[in-house]
Amino acid sequence: MRALHRGFAAYASVAALLTGTAVAAEVHAAPPAEEAAVRAPAAGEPEDFGASCQTLVEGSRVTAHCRNPYPRTDRIRLHVECALWWDVDNDSAPVDVGPADYATVSGRCWKRVGSAWITHEPVTDPGPPAAVTPDPAPRP
Repeated sequence: MRALHRGFAAYASVAALLTGTAVAAEVHAAPPAEEAAVRAPAAGEPEDFGASCQTLVEGSRVTAHCRNPYPRTDRIRLHVECALWWDVDNDSAPVDVGPADYATVSGRCWKRVGSAWITHEPVTDPGPPAAVTPDPAPRP
C-alpha cells in the first residue's frame, strides 16, 4: 500500500513538472503584446511630473518620503497645519527631487497635527549645486 502511494506521488510530481514546462514554453513562444509608442508630449499637453510622496504622522511630527520616477526635477514642500489655534502652522523649505532621486522632509507641531500635505512645482532651471567650501591649503 505504501509503495503504491509513493509511486503515485512520483507520477504526480512528473506530471506537474511536465505541465508547468509546457505552459512556460507556450507563454514564452507567444507573440509580444503591442507596446504603446513612446512619444514626447504635445505642446499644451501635461507632461508626466511630480514625485510620489507618502506622508507619515506620528504624534506631533510629520515626515514625508518622496521619490521622483520622472525625468524632470520636482520641487516639493511640506505644509503642516496644527490642530490647536495657538500652535504655529509651518511650511518646509523647498527641496528639489531630481530624476530617480529620493528626499525626506519633516515638520512638527507643539501638540497635535491637524493636516499635512505636499505641494509640487516643476523646476525649469535647477540652478548651481550647493556651494562646497574648499579644504584649507596644507601648511608647510
